[in-house]
Amino acid sequence: MTRVLITGFAPFGGERVNPSWQAASLVAAEPPAGLTVTAAELPCVFGKALDALRDAVRAENPDLVLCLGQAGGRPGVTVERVGINVDDARIPDNAGGQPIDEPVVPDGPAAYFSTLPVKACVAAMREAGVPAAVSNTAGTFVCNHVAYGLGHLIATEFPHIRGGFAHVPWAPEQVPDGTAPALPPATVAHGLRALLATAARTPAEQDLKVTEGATH
Repeated sequence: MTRVLITGFAPFGGERVNPSWQAASLVAAEPPAGLTVTAAELPCVFGKALDALRDAVRAENPDLVLCLGQAGGRPGVTVERVGINVDDARIPDNAGGQPIDEPVVPDGPAAYFSTLPVKACVAAMREAGVPAAVSNTAGTFVCNHVAYGLGHLIATEFPHIRGGFAHVPWAPEQVPDGTAPALPPATVAHGLRALLATAARTPAEQDLKVTEGATH
């Protein structure tokens, strides 16, 4: 059995729910065949989110880690290719922190690439009927903070783990007027199960050689 840790965030920015945690909980409750999945909720707070992630990794000793965050306005699940070493918060986190142009890890490398097969993961979700794409920016808020922080944990403390980050769209309850894209958390969870099953059997170096690039 492949051991998986999946994380989502607590609600932030005045929202009552966070679809990343909703989807993570659903996947943990009904994992893909051959995988054991544990879910952990991370605080939407710079620094504390990485402390909670490290604690969860130590407690679960997973083979794979998939961290999730909310990306309101995106129409599908976006698998992040890279996390960058900068915090630049447009809004305060849940503790009122708002770092500007500060490193996630002082003296850390500029970026960490996902160690999941991002293109194969996207293809698997699309095959499952869930809209998905590769993303080349995780932003500069707490999501990127965790995406980079996970890469640093893998590089420095847990080299046996593979992991990455994905953003999920708003849940329909967050867009009651239908003026922005949204996906039910159950639909997102269905796609994430396909993602995890693919990631478990596909090393990053065997990722699909297909174009998922962007011009801007």
